[in-house]
Amino acid sequence: MDEQASVRPYVRSGQEGEPLWFLGSLFTLKAGGAQTRGRLTVAEFVNPPGFAPPLHRHLAEDELFYVLDGTARFMCDGTEFAAGPGDLVLLPVGLAHTFVVGADQPLRVLQITTPSGFEDFVREVGQPATERRLPDPGPVDPAALGHASARHSIELLGPPPGQ
Repeated sequence: MDEQASVRPYVRSGQEGEPLWFLGSLFTLKAGGAQTRGRLTVAEFVNPPGFAPPLHRHLAEDELFYVLDGTARFMCDGTEFAAGPGDLVLLPVGLAHTFVVGADQPLRVLQITTPSGFEDFVREVGQPATERRLPDPGPVDPAALGHASARHSIELLGPPPGQ
């Protein structure tokens, strides 16, 4: 079958997409490799106040965040900057990065990775979400996270900021 013909246009409403709990945050897949011929992944992320992922780097994809609500402090390759609604943050492939969500409210972003594949990592580490409100961040098995990261070309380099 022609790959071009298998990709069809669509609209996803604000509540549509595949929802997953991932590291205590809500990830909703809007478009992945299957819908973009492997070119990009688009997801809405809602991170709780104070959330921070481990210091890490992607070896296969660029990562962009378009901030919809909330604020965060991003750190990438020795540069630190604040971002709020309407700001776009680019974290290029291969550069160590992390971020810290502001303490006052959740961070809601549109996350874009290119090429696609980040959604496969989230599916492996995360769990299907039946409710779309933020849960209490539960413990994450560091060994399982490390193994999944390695399988998906993500290097974990250190703990989240402040830990």
